[in-house]
Amino acid sequence: MKKIVLTALCLAVVVVLLGAYTRLTDAGLGCPDWPGCYGFLAVPQDEHRDIAEQAFPERPLETHKAWNEMIHRYFAGALGLIILVIALMSLHRREPQHPRKLPLALLMLVIFQAALGMWTVTMKLMPVVVMGHLLGGFAVLSGLFLLYLRLSDYRIPGGDPRVRPLARYSLLGLVILIGQVALGGWVSANYAALACTELPFCEGNWASNLDMAGAYSIGEAANYEYGTHDYQERMTMHVMHRFGAIVAFIYLSWLALKLYRRSISVMMRRAALLMVTLLGVQVILGVSNVVFALPLGVAVAHNGVAALLLLSLVYINYTLLRKT
Repeated sequence: MKKIVLTALCLAVVVVLLGAYTRLTDAGLGCPDWPGCYGFLAVPQDEHRDIAEQAFPERPLETHKAWNEMIHRYFAGALGLIILVIALMSLHRREPQHPRKLPLALLMLVIFQAALGMWTVTMKLMPVVVMGHLLGGFAVLSGLFLLYLRLSDYRIPGGDPRVRPLARYSLLGLVILIGQVALGGWVSANYAALACTELPFCEGNWASNLDMAGAYSIGEAANYEYGTHDYQERMTMHVMHRFGAIVAFIYLSWLALKLYRRSISVMMRRAALLMVTLLGVQVILGVSNVVFALPLGVAVAHNGVAALLLLSLVYINYTLLRKT
């Protein structure tokens, strides 16, 4: 079962990256229906283009965007099936120490994630749904990693006693990082990644133009593609994401330093070093997104490193908080 969970974990990383690629190539509505594409199971071929566009006259077929969307769905569907297998296998295992609740929780989560994927299309990229879909993907990835740790031979009974008092700070670090991911997801869902083109904050008299109420309002629209908020609201989203990045960087750097200095475990020291390294890479990628105007490869990597950074904190929290 451990190998199947590892396969699912690797596939979940691919799904997260494909989701970011789909979003960043503006392919979230590459197929205007769900779960198929223009009424077909796959992207319509050229001979079926007229039929597809007659069914959805408001959305001319863009083949490359449709394939981006469908490939993401195929991989996500495969991941869902593997998680279903894991959940069924867990029910048939007789060992009392074998995890059962976590696989079942993952199955429920991936079902809800599928619903979010459907609503992303049917609600025309409503930002709160898009952000929820992103967080759901990260949650599935984290849950699979936690399950892999539960099934592995990795054990330090009672944890590292010198760093156990840092458990609550590590948990707070996880909350801060999740909050930062949510802020980034909101920026991306509202097409605000290029709302500020200068560093360290924003061009012009940005401080007096902040609009918190407008930036985090949901609003109503027939279609949310390319965003519905005005410039000041998008600028506010972007600035708040940068402030969040500063808070996360300072706090997680402090946490890594504390863990490294106090720990007697080589694994914990390596985890602290890995976390701070990923943190540094993430900052560089974030700056590069601004300096180089959101190059696709850098933007996708920014999502991927955020996922790895989250997994590093899941690992640290698992080590510090587990009972056995």
